[in-house]
Amino acid sequence: MRYLLLIPGVLVLLVLIAVVRTLLSPKRTSDYRPQENEQEALRLAEKLSRMIQIDTTSHAGGDDPEKFRAFHKTLAELFPLVFSKLEKTEIDGNLLFYWKGRSSEKPILLMSHQDVVPAEGEWLHAPFSGDIADGKVWGRGASDTKCSVMAFFEAVEQLLAEDFTPPTDVYLASSCTEEWAGDGAPKLVKELQRRGVELFLLCDEGGGIISEPIGGIPGNFAMVGVFEKGKADVKFTAKSTGGHASAPGKHTPIARLAAFVNEAETHSPFKKKLLPEVAAMFRTLSGYASSFGLRLLLGNLWLFSPLLKAVLPAVSAQAGAMLKTTIAFTTQSGSDAYNVIPQEATLGANMRFIPHQGEQESLAIIRKLAEKHGLSTEVLHSNDFTPPVDIHGEAFTLFTRVIGETFPGLAASPYVMTGATDAQFYQPVCKSCIRFAPVIYGPEQMKGMHGLNENIEYNCLPGAVRFYQNLIRAEK
Repeated sequence: MRYLLLIPGVLVLLVLIAVVRTLLSPKRTSDYRPQENEQEALRLAEKLSRMIQIDTTSHAGGDDPEKFRAFHKTLAELFPLVFSKLEKTEIDGNLLFYWKGRSSEKPILLMSHQDVVPAEGEWLHAPFSGDIADGKVWGRGASDTKCSVMAFFEAVEQLLAEDFTPPTDVYLASSCTEEWAGDGAPKLVKELQRRGVELFLLCDEGGGIISEPIGGIPGNFAMVGVFEKGKADVKFTAKSTGGHASAPGKHTPIARLAAFVNEAETHSPFKKKLLPEVAAMFRTLSGYASSFGLRLLLGNLWLFSPLLKAVLPAVSAQAGAMLKTTIAFTTQSGSDAYNVIPQEATLGANMRFIPHQGEQESLAIIRKLAEKHGLSTEVLHSNDFTPPVDIHGEAFTLFTRVIGETFPGLAASPYVMTGATDAQFYQPVCKSCIRFAPVIYGPEQMKGMHGLNENIEYNCLPGAVRFYQNLIRAEK
């Protein structure tokens, strides 16, 4: 009993220690803003504009490689030295370039995809116009991700013009099937395996220079993706004998589906956990929080991690998705008539798997919950999470050093990819698949990805080119 009386006092003491630690830690500001030569930024914007004007929309199930070969012709016009001096391999529209360095140890690969998602709806600027207006380049692919394709091709083009030889072998890769997780990147990986290539590091899209990565953390931050969650498309089916809607029975198919959705969303069956990479992100960002309370929480995970796991999903859906496996219900079908109870109703969902509760365990959990509501489960597609990059390892350390050299004052943090990239396919040839596009993604750019009015602010393009050059120049 005496020990129980001590617990409140101990808790108060621990909170006081956390408060004092936070008060003694200086509040930081992330004040990085691109200060670039307007003429150079516009020159690069014109190149990106030309690339956007070529429609490279891809569709699940395959595309005509000739569409992408037309895009390659534009790339060859924009980057003639890359296409004439490097060893080029094209596989069904997917590109791989090899630049021999002084050494073949610790080779690096720079990559991003050529293809874009369909452009629908009413745009301020036509989706394939490549218009340059209001300090931005507009069009489908501007930010996802022809900007980074342009930047690493331009980086190499300039270095080739200087007769520069990289310290180690450099590969450039660009698939034309990324948007539907097609076989483009796997074909390039097979080619690298045929050559016996083991990469030191790979830089793909995914992370980026994100404005306010979490609510209450103002400024620009280099969010460096270190692994991807796995994903699955899952179909749930409820069956019955049907019937007339005038005399409904209990537990009809749609009612069971609705009860299943309600339970999954209000009482998530998946465990929340602060992974080491996520904890490192919160520690990095904690000093930049605008409020003392947020600095207190993020900067003292040793005490507040249980509270953070409880409240974070309500504060930020993106941050919450880094703590657990998620399920999003996306499609539904039932009867074709309002007065008919369906004999069969279906529900579609997209799941994203976290390392501490991966593909098999997460699918087993959701299948058990579906069975509770009398539903059958069919997994249409599934793949597990990718192994995390060692955030204390040589490759990640070098990568963040290059970020600091290129963008003075820009804080770099590990970041969990809740989406999917081509980098997932490169795990057999690279243990350090890093996801980072060195361009600025503010709220407008984030909203435009796969949406209306996609654009990128062109003043960040020169910095992107320098980043790739510094990564190439860096001694590995």
